[in-house]
Amino acid sequence: MCGIVGAVAQRNVVPILVEGLKRLEYRGYDSAGVAVLNGGIRRVRRVGRVAEMEQAARAENLTGLLGIGHTRWATHGGVTEPNAHPHVSCDEIAVVHNGIIENHDAQRERLKKLGYAFESQTDTEVIAHLVHYYYCQGGDLLAATQKAVRELVGAYAIAVMSLKHADIMVCARVGCPLLIGVGDGENFVASDVSAVLSATRRVIYLEEGDVAEVTRDRVRIFDRAGAPVERKVHVSDVSLASLELGPYSLFMQKEIHEQPKALADTIEAVILEGVTPKLFGDAAAEVFKHIDSVQILACGTSYYAGSTARYWMEAIAKIPCNVEIASEYRYREIVPNPKCLVVTISQSGETLDTMEALKRAKELGHAHTLSICNVQESAIPRASKLVYFTRAGAEIGVASTKAFTTQLAALFVLTLTLAKVKGRLSPQAEADHIDTLRHLPGSVQHALNLEPQIRAWSERFTPKQNALFLGRGIHYPIALEGALKLKEISYIHAEAYPAGELKHGPLALVDRNMPVVVIAPNDSLLEKVKSNMQEVKARGGELYVFADLDSHFTESEGVHVIRTPRHAGVLSPIVHAIPVQLLAYNTAVARGTDVDKPRNLAKSVTVE
Repeated sequence: MCGIVGAVAQRNVVPILVEGLKRLEYRGYDSAGVAVLNGGIRRVRRVGRVAEMEQAARAENLTGLLGIGHTRWATHGGVTEPNAHPHVSCDEIAVVHNGIIENHDAQRERLKKLGYAFESQTDTEVIAHLVHYYYCQGGDLLAATQKAVRELVGAYAIAVMSLKHADIMVCARVGCPLLIGVGDGENFVASDVSAVLSATRRVIYLEEGDVAEVTRDRVRIFDRAGAPVERKVHVSDVSLASLELGPYSLFMQKEIHEQPKALADTIEAVILEGVTPKLFGDAAAEVFKHIDSVQILACGTSYYAGSTARYWMEAIAKIPCNVEIASEYRYREIVPNPKCLVVTISQSGETLDTMEALKRAKELGHAHTLSICNVQESAIPRASKLVYFTRAGAEIGVASTKAFTTQLAALFVLTLTLAKVKGRLSPQAEADHIDTLRHLPGSVQHALNLEPQIRAWSERFTPKQNALFLGRGIHYPIALEGALKLKEISYIHAEAYPAGELKHGPLALVDRNMPVVVIAPNDSLLEKVKSNMQEVKARGGELYVFADLDSHFTESEGVHVIRTPRHAGVLSPIVHAIPVQLLAYNTAVARGTDVDKPRNLAKSVTVE
């Protein structure tokens, strides 16, 4: 959840580190720091945003040819300057770290007995002292780091530098993402490619257990066993433009409005080639032929995408589908089914809970695995047999928007593919569904055009402290997503329920101070939803209804209606995701919260 950047060059690396940290700030942002070699280990750390640390570094005229930097999202220890990274041992070793060291207490006690003094409450300081302890035994930074990481239990990505090695940086990873940026006469380390794009597009993604020694003109990589290995150099296709705001005020606003293009890019292959297993990989046809059920594993917004897909899977493909929160899956007794397709969903491809759930599924004998992900070369796709990459582009805002809708599109394509392989999709039905997909970006654009009306609603939500979201059937997960978005960025407490559950408890909360948002498309459950709305109205509740153009709703006292485009059929959940995103976004803006970087949250969840 934190961000790491490091650089070794023949120029001052401080501007590179600061720029990289700004690009990574969305990952974690309660404090930031950099350390460079320049007559000693010089370090600047500040609580708050990168800009505050940058100002301090400039005031101290911080310069150096080798350095590491970090943005922190607190886990062990409070948000204080002593807990901020980099951490230093004996003025000789400096370390930045992403992840959690589970055996840090035992290591801390051991190191104290060896004479090491601790200045922070973090698990990371253990790494710095442990590397120093082994470094003192041989004077080899690479060997010391290799020995130290063998004693760590948990997840980590680290970058290490030593006072006595002005041209060497060592890095290692287990469970957390880390890459090496390959430049000309200079090299870099980062937890995300966005941190190095201004310097290079050539990157090496480290594998699980890798330890690497990085100098200005050389990269040496060793696997978990200590054997030298070669890792492929990739040329990143992420553009710097995608990481800039352009004409928008905030990244979440930008990403909401990028959804028509993101969806068009994600479904382009099926529009051009039709429904075919090869969209998911060369082995997909054989795998899909033998599976008899689907298990979806995901967290947060991705879990809601999976929950929506369950309705498609069972209605269209006629395949049993179970959806489970990834962090729960690995901690219960499971009856494995070798014929089950295990689908993991992750925007970053590095979500630790989802990665660990995938590992657990494979340990249980699940060989049929498929990843739906937005980031190529990330860990979860590499660990999966099949993969479908969404093409949402870089998503910077912590609250996911375009990643969610493109995940839904990918899951719908998967549904159609499974239905076709199983002989449950007629040529006419396939043509009809592809036509619906073809019109999806346009329908989403029409929904985006509703923003002025939704902005007017947001003004009414601004003073509220609670909200209720209702949906039925396939739109219930969209109600869940709407409530999540509102609570994430506006800090209004929001809950979602299937509308039929209203009278089984939540109705007790309804009064004139509790806005009730209803997802009410013109589908087979519309009349049921109308009955639930009457229950709210009879108790003096204020209704905010997202209906379709062809739904027969009329506004009245306490009933506000916004009509999305004509009912989008089976893809209606994707279209109705747009107005709930806009409602959350505009309410948060009106309340003056930090929309892109909501408190206590981070974009890439790489700790458990």
